[in-house]
Amino acid sequence: MPADRTVPAQKTATPVRKTTPARPGSRFSVPRGMTAGIAAVLALTWGLYAVQPGGSLLSAQVQTGVCLGLLVLTICSRRAKVLVARTFQRYTLNPLFKLLLMIGVNPLGLAILETTGRVTGKPRRVPVGNGRKGDSFWIIAEHGFLAGYVRNIQHDPRVRVRLRTGLRYRWVTGTATILPDDDPLARQRQIIAWHPLRAYNAIYVRTFGADLLTVHVKLDLPQTGQPGSDSSRRIAHSTRSCAGPSAMSTVSAAGCGITPRKSGLVLS
Repeated sequence: MPADRTVPAQKTATPVRKTTPARPGSRFSVPRGMTAGIAAVLALTWGLYAVQPGGSLLSAQVQTGVCLGLLVLTICSRRAKVLVARTFQRYTLNPLFKLLLMIGVNPLGLAILETTGRVTGKPRRVPVGNGRKGDSFWIIAEHGFLAGYVRNIQHDPRVRVRLRTGLRYRWVTGTATILPDDDPLARQRQIIAWHPLRAYNAIYVRTFGADLLTVHVKLDLPQTGQPGSDSSRRIAHSTRSCAGPSAMSTVSAAGCGITPRKSGLVLS
């Protein structure tokens, strides 16, 4: 008698929907904020052309073509966009801005970031937007991890920033931290804080950028009351001015906060 052959029921696998999140560097994609940046540039370009009497139509058309060309290049290849933008900045904009900042002229409210070269070990300086908030300095790297100073920070986080403190510029040391999980557009809006020069720099970063990245620098600023701070220097200056001879007049003594003491001598 033939054996009863029962075919086991095959398990039907539940189809799993594969979700692939959109990568920031995927092909044929526009970086967040770039469309708004280009729209702002075009609005400024054609707005100035409409307001200025005798404005150059050719200049407005050239700027429009450059912006649209950057948009198309970014959509096709972000790496090619970074290469073009870095070459243009390295040999035209950066030398001019660094020269102006070193002689104390800062028309666009920028700052100089100094890092240590990861290969040569030599100081590398690049102009960046001034995103100082107290003892914090925020940078929105327009090329993300492809930026040279970001790679230098990954190798050595100790940096220097040339800032204006008071009426003069000086170098301030600090420690940089790369924040890949931070929202660069939201951070950029906090940095702007209705500042016109910072807003203009943000438009520039969004237009020329390919992959925005937030970098935070903790500045080594002296705290109030510590040696080297402005308040401590003012206090020391006041102390030196008050430490005069014993025959101090009543007016100068009162100005230093010292109560004049009557002399014990009695004239006969």
